[in-house]
Amino acid sequence: MGEVLRRAFRRKYLSLGIGELVAAAVFLTAARHAVAPRLFSAERAALWAALLPLLVVLTQAGAYWLLARGWVLRAAMPIGLARLFRLLRVVDVGVLLAGLVGLVRWWPDRTAAAVLVVAIWLFGLLEYVNYFLTRLSYPASRWATEVTRWRTPRLVRDMRTTQRGR
Repeated sequence: MGEVLRRAFRRKYLSLGIGELVAAAVFLTAARHAVAPRLFSAERAALWAALLPLLVVLTQAGAYWLLARGWVLRAAMPIGLARLFRLLRVVDVGVLLAGLVGLVRWWPDRTAAAVLVVAIWLFGLLEYVNYFLTRLSYPASRWATEVTRWRTPRLVRDMRTTQRGR
């Protein structure tokens, strides 16, 4: 039973990890090829300022899920990885703030572009909150009841429960 459950978690984590990395690639590709060419230069700068934090968080999240496949239901998160993700938790705040500064600095003149870049930056912020502060991702049918429970994200729980000697 234990190994069957572990394999199920490993498959789920693989799906989550690849999903986050694919999402980052899709956002990057869409921004580069579909959105940026339609923007004026200041708007393009605002787009990249808003998008960079989202890409950073999604990439870290994808890496976390893929790495967590190695210890899920078997051991605790290796201490070195826990330290790295604790550092990234702080660095990401700086990346989000820098993105916000860039967004304000190159604020788009057109309303549609402004709404787009703000939405992208906010999505990056929500992803950060989901991974480092409180879990926000739940199935749509249970979202309203689950999100109000303010659960600790899996990454944070893993960072708190680390294994020595690795």
